[in-house]
Amino acid sequence: MKRTIVYGSVGAIALVVAAAIPAADKSKSEEAFDRLASLQGEWQGVADGVNTTLIYTLTANGSALMEQCRSEKGSEMITMFTVDGDHLIATHYCSAKNQPQMATPPIADAHKPLVFSLVRVTGLKSPDAFHNTGLTVIQDDNDHLTQEWFYDAKGKRGKNVFHFTRVRPSES
Repeated sequence: MKRTIVYGSVGAIALVVAAAIPAADKSKSEEAFDRLASLQGEWQGVADGVNTTLIYTLTANGSALMEQCRSEKGSEMITMFTVDGDHLIATHYCSAKNQPQMATPPIADAHKPLVFSLVRVTGLKSPDAFHNTGLTVIQDDNDHLTQEWFYDAKGKRGKNVFHFTRVRPSES
């Protein structure tokens, strides 16, 4: 009887330790992605004076985070976030009908804002056409999000800052 209890206890401890090992072995980029994935759900804000909703959905077996940006006026846009080795990638499907692909530098601290810089852009009609060149995602706290979008248009650079608040299920 004692042997059964001892073996059972050892087996239970081994299972707990084995379950904890994958979490401890996560890379900084995976930790940063997990933090980004905590945005899942609906967010409300005002972008360029227009009420805007962000909806975050984890997809592709947890390997991609999809952000749907729905403005009261204008077309929906999608941004897909994924892990690529030691950094994250954001591909933005813009209403300007181009697709900037941006990447972070190697992630050193998973809890700092994520700064994405342009790697390449597809669908660009001309070099001076509007396109996003960077994105900073700042998770102020669990219910507040700031996005800083950088862009080029006709040889001029600019930045738009947007603030969003999480919509709790009882609020929608």
